[in-house]
Amino acid sequence: MTTQTIPEGVQAFHQRELDAGRFLLQCCGGCGRYVYYPREGCPHCGSTTLEWKSFSGLGTVHAVTTVRRKPADGGDLNVSLIELDEGVRLMSRVDNLAPDAVRIGQRVKARVRVKDGRGLVLFDAIDGATA
Repeated sequence: MTTQTIPEGVQAFHQRELDAGRFLLQCCGGCGRYVYYPREGCPHCGSTTLEWKSFSGLGTVHAVTTVRRKPADGGDLNVSLIELDEGVRLMSRVDNLAPDAVRIGQRVKARVRVKDGRGLVLFDAIDGATA
C-alpha cells in the first residue's frame, strides 16, 4: 500500500488556498512589506516572520502583450504584468476584455478562478479606471 504525501511549504499552502478560491499575500512582520511570490523569508529585510493576509485585490496593469494563437488553440490572449496596490507584481491576464483592449495603466481587480480543482489568479478590468 502506498501513502500519498501532501506537499508542504509556502508554495503548497498558497496553491491550496487558490484551489479553495482564496488569494492571499504574505506580509512581513519585520518590515511590513507585502511579498509575492510566496517565500520562506522576506526578500526586503530577511525576516522569516511572514504572515498570510487578505488584501484589496486592486492593481494596475504595468505591462501587457498579446499572445497570438490559432482559434483552434483558444484564440489570442493577453499576458499582463500587474502591480498590486500593496506593492508586489505578478504575471497573469485580464480576463474580461479582448486581448487587444488591455492597456498599461488600466485598473484591475483580482479574482480566483477554480477549474478542475485548481485555482488560478485572474484579473478583471474596472470600467473606465486608470491609474
